[in-house]
Amino acid sequence: MSFEQQVALVTGAASGIGRALVQRLVTEGAAVVAVDIVEAPLQALVAELREQGATITGCTANVASESDVDAMLNTATSTFGRLDILCNNAGIMDLMTPAAEVSLDLWERVLAVNLNGPFLACRRAIPLFLEQGGGSIVNTASEAGLRGGAAGTAYTVAKHGVVGLTRSIAFHYGERGIRCNAVCPGAVATAIGIGNGVPSEAGLGRVMPFLKASAPSRVSTPEELAAAIAFLASKDASFINGAILPVDGGWFAA
Repeated sequence: MSFEQQVALVTGAASGIGRALVQRLVTEGAAVVAVDIVEAPLQALVAELREQGATITGCTANVASESDVDAMLNTATSTFGRLDILCNNAGIMDLMTPAAEVSLDLWERVLAVNLNGPFLACRRAIPLFLEQGGGSIVNTASEAGLRGGAAGTAYTVAKHGVVGLTRSIAFHYGERGIRCNAVCPGAVATAIGIGNGVPSEAGLGRVMPFLKASAPSRVSTPEELAAAIAFLASKDASFINGAILPVDGGWFAA
């Protein structure tokens, strides 16, 4: 794969899958806008990759905020003149909370980041892609977007929504040069948190034992997910549109 002369925007870029994806894209020649809500690790990543010769800029943004989403897309066009690839990867978890125990605050927070965020970014990027004659979107959904027992209620609903968003965009815009696909990670060794300053370790301590016990295979690495996302974003996947790809070691097949 090669991303020479292409511009990609990656959300949730400061850690986990997003960080691995940014590293993969710049290695293969892309100019990258790396977006995260947490500024310090984001800027550290940008500085590290610039020292290695990467073409990259950072943008601190909350993907649940319409104005922040507008700003991050504007960063891509003002810095690099265009946008070719949008990777909606930012997400927060819900700590396996079932419906009767979900507070309205948790519900709204999880859906705001995990579903509203990708929608807002897609809505803003699609007109840019149409003007250019095409573009590629890859959304990070989840195993929880394929079944009911892989996460709590809010997260499951949000990720099912991401799957629907992906298919809808593929249907409505595929003939106009825009591809939209999604990956569905299973158990991944990342430090996903639940937002609002709750430490990622608290979420991992509760969720990872469940994932390790439930998934039929080992926990995957962020780099393995990054490879799948990069493929779907690339021209090597030019005839793949509307695909919902489990990257879960066979969990969904069980």
